[in-house]
Amino acid sequence: MARDTQSIVKMSRREGYALHPKAHKALVKRSATPGQQANKGFRAKASQYSLQLREKQKVKRLYGLLEKQFSNLMKEAVRSEGQSGEVLLKLLELRADNAVYRAGFAMSRRASRQLVTHGHFMLNGRRVDIPSIRLKPGDVLEVRPKSQKSEYFKNLDDVSPAANELPGWLKVDRKKFTCTVVGVPTREEAEADINEQLIVEYYSR
Repeated sequence: MARDTQSIVKMSRREGYALHPKAHKALVKRSATPGQQANKGFRAKASQYSLQLREKQKVKRLYGLLEKQFSNLMKEAVRSEGQSGEVLLKLLELRADNAVYRAGFAMSRRASRQLVTHGHFMLNGRRVDIPSIRLKPGDVLEVRPKSQKSEYFKNLDDVSPAANELPGWLKVDRKKFTCTVVGVPTREEAEADINEQLIVEYYSR
């Protein structure tokens, strides 16, 4: 399965945004973008295209998608009813790997993608190993009984503490290792630091 294997810290520095929890400290220590020009204090005035591109790259990398996957989602969002940018974020939020992350079963989307890919979850009673599978209201994601006995899930509270605030479209039972989709994500429940209009403009060129 194709995936982006670049350093998440380096990508975070490039976007100026923490794409992973461990990137926060790195951004504090080294806020400049990677490369020799950054070390020389080079600063180019960002064009509108540059702003659009960087926002697209940031969101694509935040959710762990490749270019073609992201482009196809954007095309679907444009064809759908509603604001294209908000529809795009809704489609991203409804991915199985994102739901696992939002439910607090993993500390990052990369970790949640790995958990799903390795077949640790069942969707409505059937084993699933496709991170991009789209969930809908009524769907239930649960950790496989065999996986519940693993050290990771036995020590889940230490590995990935429960989220302080769950999105309203998810209901989680950590004792039973279940995550139920009870609604549809709203714009307010998606990542706050995203300017989806810039992404729409990028693909409208």
